[in-house]
Amino acid sequence: MAGLETHLRDWRPAPLTETDDLAPATSRALAAVLETPPEHLDPDALPPLWHWVHFQSWPGHAELGGDGHPTRGHFLPPIPDRRRMFAGGRVSITAPLRLGRPAERTSALADVVVKQGRSGEMAFVTVRSEYRQDGELRLTEEQDYVYRSGEGAAKDPQAARPGTAPTSDAPWQQHFIGDPVRLFRFSALTANAHRIHYDEPYARDVESYPGLVVHGPLLVLLMTDLARRSADRGIASVDYRLSKPVFAGDRVLITGTPDGAGAAMSVLTDPAQVMARAAVGLR
Repeated sequence: MAGLETHLRDWRPAPLTETDDLAPATSRALAAVLETPPEHLDPDALPPLWHWVHFQSWPGHAELGGDGHPTRGHFLPPIPDRRRMFAGGRVSITAPLRLGRPAERTSALADVVVKQGRSGEMAFVTVRSEYRQDGELRLTEEQDYVYRSGEGAAKDPQAARPGTAPTSDAPWQQHFIGDPVRLFRFSALTANAHRIHYDEPYARDVESYPGLVVHGPLLVLLMTDLARRSADRGIASVDYRLSKPVFAGDRVLITGTPDGAGAAMSVLTDPAQVMARAAVGLR
């Protein structure tokens, strides 16, 4: 055993059960950040993936590292100088969660695999969660994270940024720019204190990004919401993958193409680079 496998060999966190009241005020706050029109919201049901602003954990300030991320956590692997990337996930929805009623989430480690990439070792961690209300399973989710120890691939803080707005022939389209104020509000809603989303000097000088990083979950929510509003149908599943970072100020185009049973969603920047994809299953 060597490298990351040494640190992860005996890491087997037990399942964790948490509860949340699903307060409607939290979802109303997310609607304001996403600029979701009231006519596209059910006052009693939580839209797909909006549970991400619920079930939040706020560690004490002293429990945060220099990057703003928690130094310890139930499903955070014991890797030295840990760096995390949210890579993707899958959600299956049996029935929507209802607002204003207690819900229960039970999470467990589903998989942990160490792989060798071009920039070194990476640990792929998958956490599986089941959400229940009134004893009924309503939503099953898997989230994939990639962890490195220390610096990953070299980044260029002076890298060229998209100069023009992307275009597409997709029938569903929504333009988006992740300005710093929106990123700050989304960080607050998701209890995400990682400095790459609100501290531009840190993002440039320490993490070597060309600017503030738009949250991956925010991009996934935009794709899912565009599909929900455009199809005017319920969503049964979402399978998403984040491939490249989007930065504050980038002109982004969210696109969707329905195929009857579902829709293929994308996040585009110029020159027509696909930054994220999602396959959405419709009811």
